[in-house]
Amino acid sequence: MIDNKKISKFAISVIQDLQNHNFQAYLVGGCVRDALSGIEPKDFDIATSATPEQVRKIFKASRIIGKRFKLVHVFNRSELLEVATFRSGNNQTNDDANLIKDEAGKILRDNVWGTLDQDCYRRDFTVNALYYCPISKTIEDKSDGLKHIHKKVIVSIGDPQRRFEEDPVRSLRAIRFSNKLGFKIDNNVKEAIYDKGHLLSSISNARLFDEFCKIFLGGMGEKNFIKLCSFNLNKYLILTDPNKSDFSNDIMIRALRNTDDRIRNNQSVTPGFLIAALLWPILISKCSKDGEINIRKFFRSMDGVLREQQKLTAVPRKFNSYIKDIWVLQLKLHSRIKSQPYKTIRHPRFRAAYDFLLVRESASRDKNGLGKWWTDFQKNDDSLRGSLISRMNEKSDEESSKIFGFYNELR
Repeated sequence: MIDNKKISKFAISVIQDLQNHNFQAYLVGGCVRDALSGIEPKDFDIATSATPEQVRKIFKASRIIGKRFKLVHVFNRSELLEVATFRSGNNQTNDDANLIKDEAGKILRDNVWGTLDQDCYRRDFTVNALYYCPISKTIEDKSDGLKHIHKKVIVSIGDPQRRFEEDPVRSLRAIRFSNKLGFKIDNNVKEAIYDKGHLLSSISNARLFDEFCKIFLGGMGEKNFIKLCSFNLNKYLILTDPNKSDFSNDIMIRALRNTDDRIRNNQSVTPGFLIAALLWPILISKCSKDGEINIRKFFRSMDGVLREQQKLTAVPRKFNSYIKDIWVLQLKLHSRIKSQPYKTIRHPRFRAAYDFLLVRESASRDKNGLGKWWTDFQKNDDSLRGSLISRMNEKSDEESSKIFGFYNELR
């Protein structure tokens, strides 16, 4: 049923070693689900009856990590695998008294070891609770995961209302898996997303940044965004309200579509570019009045916008300068007289800023030709560059300066 040629040889060897030490060991979760759904498997996670300390003794190249969910990273020169111990707490019998939860029911710590059957019922969705042994080539299915993969539906293990209280991020995961696999979301799961989605406000901004990257930088960003909006969950990941204006919605959709296209074309993507694009409408709204941009407010507002987004998702500081460079370059791209274009094109963030300019133009349906001007200027033709700048220099200083001043131009 699963072709072992598509499975990491390192993962198979780790499972073999665990079994040689008389422990149960299986591939579990996404890699099994994807392999059975016709998607190239990756992220080969392993579940075992060995405790973290026992795993650590078997593999010298390993380390125990985590407090909330303790597990082991086993690695070689090119791969890193997560090895997790079976956890107890059968959700069908409510046997989870040993779990540490907060008042809302969210699990704070879960390091109570158990059996394979118990571990299965601790997982979120049936399609993620399939255990594959590449040695015997058998699948352990305790929750009808195979049936639900065949029916193409995302079904919760246990009562989704309770399960989403334990971990509100399951709402986001249901949406992401649904779009990735092309599966429908079970009605009971939909109700739980509507009822428990507000609990995402209690999740750490670090964990939500991780989910942000999985949701928007995996090639399904646009579809995920649309479905998040349908459940009103987008506000827990993105500061900008797409309903504020048609422009806000359009630029967010087009930025996500641009990222999806780059992934499909095997081009690099970064959360920095996407965050710069998604937050642009907020930045512009804070520094514009009566259709005109206040340049001082523009610069003063940048850090404040990033701080507000930081409350939602813990954007690493290394991206702050990247994001602000893209924003500032949107102003500089409008200055095309004298030697300024030569300085702008040498900026290390020029290409990202240019890509965002094209996104802006598309979203605002701008036909002033700024994007085409910079497209032509990038051609390695000195005479063409000279003529492009000469035409700009023929314009009056007043007309050129206006390019900085108006909201519609910067949109």
